[in-house]
Amino acid sequence: MHPLSYVREQRSWTQQDLVDVIARRLNTAARREKAWRWERWGVVPDEDSQVALADELGVDRQTVKALGWPHWLPTGPAISASAPWTVKGALALLDDTAGPAVLDRRGFLIMQAGLAAAIAERWLATEPPKINAALEGGRVDADLLDCFEQRLPALRRMDASLGGGSVRSLVDAELRLVTDLLRHSSYSEITGNRLLVVAAELGRIAGWASFDAGFHAAAERYWFAALHAAHSAADRAAGANILKCMSLQRVDTERPTEALRLADAARAGAKDAPARVRAMLTTRLARTHAVLGESVACERRLADADTEMSRADDETSPAWASYFDHAEYSAQVAACYLLLQRHHASDYWLQQTLALQPAERSRDRATYLIWRADSVLNLGDVEQACSLVAQAAPDVVATRSVRNHRRLLDIHGRLVAHRHPAAGKLDECVRSLLT
Repeated sequence: MHPLSYVREQRSWTQQDLVDVIARRLNTAARREKAWRWERWGVVPDEDSQVALADELGVDRQTVKALGWPHWLPTGPAISASAPWTVKGALALLDDTAGPAVLDRRGFLIMQAGLAAAIAERWLATEPPKINAALEGGRVDADLLDCFEQRLPALRRMDASLGGGSVRSLVDAELRLVTDLLRHSSYSEITGNRLLVVAAELGRIAGWASFDAGFHAAAERYWFAALHAAHSAADRAAGANILKCMSLQRVDTERPTEALRLADAARAGAKDAPARVRAMLTTRLARTHAVLGESVACERRLADADTEMSRADDETSPAWASYFDHAEYSAQVAACYLLLQRHHASDYWLQQTLALQPAERSRDRATYLIWRADSVLNLGDVEQACSLVAQAAPDVVATRSVRNHRRLLDIHGRLVAHRHPAAGKLDECVRSLLT
């Protein structure tokens, strides 16, 4: 949903109502198609129309000029950078997020440009606080805490198999329960730290599921709260992993410069983390350089990641990092070469990825089949590209992943344009699955 659509929905305006408001203030004709173009075609309204709309919505003109279209539009509660980096601040954010965030269906970012990077740099420079035991409610014992920790791998597996749209409500409910325990139970300092780590990981998973399902505002809210929880637990590696997710969101929403700042802060904050974690963060940094077309910087980071990955099997890593195995590492290297349009190299690494990919990661397997189809299409093999997409299509349709649905529609459209016989068969296959 475009921010302007959200503004109209909040005020029960039709597109005609919107242009009528502007026309009345400017004393001009009201043409509904203008609103359609602004929302659907990415057309930017002229300055007079923006000012008229801002006056109607109570937004000052300096804000309009400073933020630009459509970022100045008032789209509901925003994320504030003023939350303190304390245990109390983390608990307040978790309490405000678990529950309300799962209902937030805004498909656009709500943090102002540059705010996420500023938060990451503040996280990097702030010392973690000491947690004090809560004094209310029943005491959290070791068995209950073990139960929450043991459920995390299952939630990660469900997300990988079913897609974010299927699991986000489940993860949110789990986060709500852990948040209630943190706020209203009593526990030791060690138990409190472990609970905060669980909350941070649940927030990260909920954010990832929301991002995968196309709800960017909800993802930002979850990750912001999760980052504070990880910080309060003094878990720098977990915080870095959250920033890595936020970096990818910025790449997907065409904010590559901010994505680079987030990825850089994540890697710097986890300098003492196990090799597998550092390799994961370094490939994310390499990928942001690739998005920006910075091939030399990308290659330098890939060399660093290769060194770190060579030591990964010799060290104990956090449970959440276990997914970054050699299959996932190969996929991230391939993504860098695909972005740099080095298609022979990306095809080589994607073959390694698909040979190693665990069967239960059906969503990721579909992604990497589509990536490989992109590579071989650019190498001129339309027939093989169609075959790869045909393999991916059933898993794309079966999982509730907006990102993969968009990838499928994009590669499908490009292949059908070639008018190859294999593309015709693929078109029939995809249409039958989508109907």
